[in-house]
Amino acid sequence: MSTALITGVTGQDGSYLAEQLHARGVDVHALVRAESSAQEQSVAEWVTLHEGDLLDPDSLRGAVSDSAPDYIFNLAGISSVAQSWKEPELTSRVTALAVGSMLEAAWSLQEGSGKPVRFVQASSSEIFGAAQQVPQNESTPLHPVSPYGAAKAYAHHLVGVYRSRGLFAATGILYNHESPRRPEAFVTRKITAGVAQIAAGKSSELLLGNLDAQRDWGWAPDYVDALVRIVEADVADDFVIATGESHTVREFVGAAFTAAGITDWQNLVAVDERFNRPVDAPLMRGDYSKIRETLGWQPTKRFDEIVGAMVHHDLELLSA
Repeated sequence: MSTALITGVTGQDGSYLAEQLHARGVDVHALVRAESSAQEQSVAEWVTLHEGDLLDPDSLRGAVSDSAPDYIFNLAGISSVAQSWKEPELTSRVTALAVGSMLEAAWSLQEGSGKPVRFVQASSSEIFGAAQQVPQNESTPLHPVSPYGAAKAYAHHLVGVYRSRGLFAATGILYNHESPRRPEAFVTRKITAGVAQIAAGKSSELLLGNLDAQRDWGWAPDYVDALVRIVEADVADDFVIATGESHTVREFVGAAFTAAGITDWQNLVAVDERFNRPVDAPLMRGDYSKIRETLGWQPTKRFDEIVGAMVHHDLELLSA
């Protein structure tokens, strides 16, 4: 039986990843903070927990040593671009520097035990930022425009450094991906939860920021499946994980209201400048042809299906 260590197991992607690995017969371990007891209750009982903190390299090394994993999936970190503008220093420590600690721990385990260790980093489309190339692929120059994107870019380069050193170190360059498990701090879930509130008569207005930002939105379980394929690949590499389609936030809002049965929605949405970011990546659209041709991966849900699944989930929560 293979063993996997996941950081960020309590998040959207981590929970789906743990389930997929468990279904494949993998012994799943996870890093959790000592003070996150409430979140730990949401982790399945078949996951072995190890206390640690991304800001504490010794605890990361201890978790890797104790679990002795065949696979390490690093999904943890500050994943909100908006939060990264408010806390840039913390973002650099958690989302960038901690990756170096995890990679070094993986390398040390491999050297000490003689057992190959495979490391997969959840990278981000935000590393491309103000890209001049549309769609973006694995060769697109990195041009981050936020502290989050810059931190992810640093981590992305570190993975390449350890790959050249002899570690199976790979990245999945994840474009935006959603599901009912997405926290409401993210604009997509804020939209679907807000639309559900309006449809249920519990609210009358949805306040949002930039409606013209364009993103490539996919289905989170699909993207987790891509990470599993990457860790099992013959060769460690970087892979863009995307749908190849981009939609504006305005289109996302329209699809959400349509899913809730509301066609005349324009007067129900207002723009609040407080929600605008200092700088926003203009157009994100990924070219996933490399992972499709190399590992046979492709998205399974269309844009309107993703939005509809989230809206229906939020409607069910209100009626429960």
